[in-house]
Amino acid sequence: MNDEKLLEEGKILPLVEEFYTLQGEGYNTGKAAYFIRIGGCDIGCKWCDSKFSWNPELHKTVNVDEIVKNAASQPAKAIVVTGGEPLNYNLDYLCIELKKQKVETFLETAGNKPLTGEWDWICLSPKKNNPPLLDIYKKANELKVIIYSIEDFEWAEEAAKQVRNECILYLQPEWSMYNKIIHQTVSYIKNNPKWKISLQSHKFMNIP
Repeated sequence: MNDEKLLEEGKILPLVEEFYTLQGEGYNTGKAAYFIRIGGCDIGCKWCDSKFSWNPELHKTVNVDEIVKNAASQPAKAIVVTGGEPLNYNLDYLCIELKKQKVETFLETAGNKPLTGEWDWICLSPKKNNPPLLDIYKKANELKVIIYSIEDFEWAEEAAKQVRNECILYLQPEWSMYNKIIHQTVSYIKNNPKWKISLQSHKFMNIP
């Protein structure tokens, strides 16, 4: 079977990096998990801290069975799939094999592609320049909106109207703008307490 067919079936993926660490953001902050970063993204956020992942051709395709083996070998039976944009690929096979190994599955996505895979937790981080598909809003467990400027609060409110009532709402100051935007973010949440703050705690801790 050629690589194009294997990629279509989700049996190989362009892997940027994989590592065992603590989740640094959102609802699951502090949780130990195995992270895989998949290459390829067509959203192009100017403030992205993972621009090295955008071009999938720069990253070697890896057998998904090896990813599953590595994830299942960790003390914490949990995997976070991030990017790039993971939903550029068929993630059904990855999740099926992880579930066989009793590994919890966590997805970080902008939601602009159809959802594949079986997920215990979906973190939706919508982007204005390439908005999510409407159906993924209803499947998100948490909504994490990146705040780069004060205009992003309006975008956050638009996104919040689309999710389920039980979806947890987060505003996360963009790292490069942290000192400029943190006080406005705190003030906004105090005035709109349906929101919580998400901080990139892994960067404060200097861990992956």
